[in-house]
Amino acid sequence: MRAAHRLPWAYICRDCVRRPRLASTLAVTKPAGFASFFFHNARWQTSAPAQRLPSGHIASPLPPLAHTIAGHADQYPPPPSALPYRKAKVLTPSRLLKIYSELSKTRLTVLVVLTAMSGVALSPLPTTVPVLLSTAIGTALCSASANTLNQIQEVPLDAQMPRTRMRPLVRRAITPLHAAGFATVTGIAGPAILWTMCNPTTALLGAANIALYAGAYTWLKRKSVLNTWVGSVVGGIPPLMGWTACGGNILPSAEYPIHLFLPSFLSSAPTDLALIDNPLAPWALFLILYSWQFPHFNAISYLVRESYAVAGYRMLCVLSPPKNALVALRHALVLIPICSVLVPLSGLTSWTFALVSLVPNVVCARAAWQFWKHTTEKNAKKLWHYYLAYLPAVLGLMMVCKRGLWGSWFETEEKSDVES
Repeated sequence: MRAAHRLPWAYICRDCVRRPRLASTLAVTKPAGFASFFFHNARWQTSAPAQRLPSGHIASPLPPLAHTIAGHADQYPPPPSALPYRKAKVLTPSRLLKIYSELSKTRLTVLVVLTAMSGVALSPLPTTVPVLLSTAIGTALCSASANTLNQIQEVPLDAQMPRTRMRPLVRRAITPLHAAGFATVTGIAGPAILWTMCNPTTALLGAANIALYAGAYTWLKRKSVLNTWVGSVVGGIPPLMGWTACGGNILPSAEYPIHLFLPSFLSSAPTDLALIDNPLAPWALFLILYSWQFPHFNAISYLVRESYAVAGYRMLCVLSPPKNALVALRHALVLIPICSVLVPLSGLTSWTFALVSLVPNVVCARAAWQFWKHTTEKNAKKLWHYYLAYLPAVLGLMMVCKRGLWGSWFETEEKSDVES
């Protein structure tokens, strides 16, 4: 008796009620690999036989529209013949510039140029506007070349990560040969400008940075966690380029020995030493940029660790998240003596910087400590934001506390008063 009162749809299979027919034809029981997202063109032809997926499962062709349930045709896609083809866009000058900008990773290139300019700004040696502009342009071209060469090598890997799958080479907005030509032109023009307008040392540093980033760093990303340490060296070289562009020396010699600028109550050094070319000063800048890379990059890499794992990158955030957080904490703590001892000792700044730099260093080190104690995405994002603001704050304080800056102003005012 009870069976006679059942409604007609009570006899429909439960699986058919839970999911549409189209979804059931493509469902697989095992997790699909990267190759499973790609099918042969014949897979989408309704008259073609069933195709075997890379995972081993059989994927039947899509049902034609004629076999759809009446009144539900909008649930199924139209046949391939009804879909319009998207024509490739013509590379107009504006579109080509946009693609070149994406290949150059504009934001990263701007950061590299700004750190190179910090070496110019903190150098005690005089400079000119042509040298300043040439340093900025040459450094930008070197960075553009390195970033383009990096993307040319990582097209299959970038295609697997959500944050990089829309890069120009992945979406085929530009051919690899065209991109290689752009990388070659910028890779030659950058060091050439630095050689002719600045000096050979700056040009060699720019060329070395291209080789390190596009060569050693890119290769090591699939081989060893040491890639992060090599990448940090790449990030620390631009301030050295700015220093040498002004004619400064980065290696000590008999003519340019290393000077230590002790606090005034411990030394009575003459004020003339405030504006000398001290080889220790650019390396203090280098160490700030080198150690800053770790808490900054380790935090952001933890946020995208799944993408790195899918692409097969050997990142510390994938292999050992606790150690990844520990390395970030170590360098956050190392930045404190670098800023409070080494920087004023090298003569880059006065000893006032040793006190004022404690504020950003302690705040950011506390965020790194929290990230190490509780390695969560919330703390990683907080640490990343803190160290985004850390670099401009510290470099700005260094320029305000530059040794001899305020003294030269006061001396100029005194001389003008005496002459009047």
